[in-house]
Amino acid sequence: MAAPALLSLSPAVSRRPHLLFSHTHSPRHLRLAPPAASSSPSPSPGGGGGVFLSPSALSKLDALAAFRYAHSFPHGSLTVRALTPEDDAEADALVRLLADSFSEDVRWAPAQRYAQLLAFVIRRYLHERRGLTPHAAVLVGFYKPAAAEAGQEGEDGEDEGEMACTAEVSLDAVGAPGAPPTPTPPLDFPYICNMTVKTSFRRRGIGKQLLKACEDLVVKMDAKTRVYLHCRIIDQVPFNMYKKAGYTIVQTDSIFVWLSLQKRKHLMRKELPQVSVDSECTPVEFDDNILTG
Repeated sequence: MAAPALLSLSPAVSRRPHLLFSHTHSPRHLRLAPPAASSSPSPSPGGGGGVFLSPSALSKLDALAAFRYAHSFPHGSLTVRALTPEDDAEADALVRLLADSFSEDVRWAPAQRYAQLLAFVIRRYLHERRGLTPHAAVLVGFYKPAAAEAGQEGEDGEDEGEMACTAEVSLDAVGAPGAPPTPTPPLDFPYICNMTVKTSFRRRGIGKQLLKACEDLVVKMDAKTRVYLHCRIIDQVPFNMYKKAGYTIVQTDSIFVWLSLQKRKHLMRKELPQVSVDSECTPVEFDDNILTG
């Protein structure tokens, strides 16, 4: 079987996300700027098919680079930001995190060998998705235990800690996944997917804060404030978390989705509060006593 041209990672609405492959010959949305940015886009000097970023897109690119979401727990601290394109070591850590997470559900093949295959495909997927910045963003979260923070007081080091979680946010139709899972969300609205937390950091409230960070990014990037995500029916704990955060069910997969060997999912959405440009986003508070991955 030929390798797929686009890997669509289904939303990590549980601790262990799964993969969906699209057999299209090319990504549906692989542009560097919205179609409306120019009526006659100029080709790149090298003859590529991309177009120049509009002033608005350049402004959002700067906003994404400056984005930070921080939260302090009694046991440590979490910092969430966008993936750095120039840092290969950081990208390698993210590939390992996603590959390990996806391979946890595999029972028909050695997990280590399957993780190696996934690492190759995920690396390719991330390369394509980063080409859609700032219309889509890959967020990474770094956790630092409280003991480590105390030991570094007064030092000038900029160690963020260990990569603990990740999520992807599509902000508009240009950044929308090429093959979104069913029920299909509106492509021109923000969509949260591929959320996962490293095994050793689960059940510490990190998943809730990662969701807050995604919502904070949507507001700060001046995207539409209606946000969509998927949640598998079998994942009751994440479902309760989403409901508590204000998400409601829009549609549920038909029972016939089992014929394609997929788990049935809810499509959920939330209306984020309208926030003025000069004010800061105030995310919905969660009860951190109810822990989940």
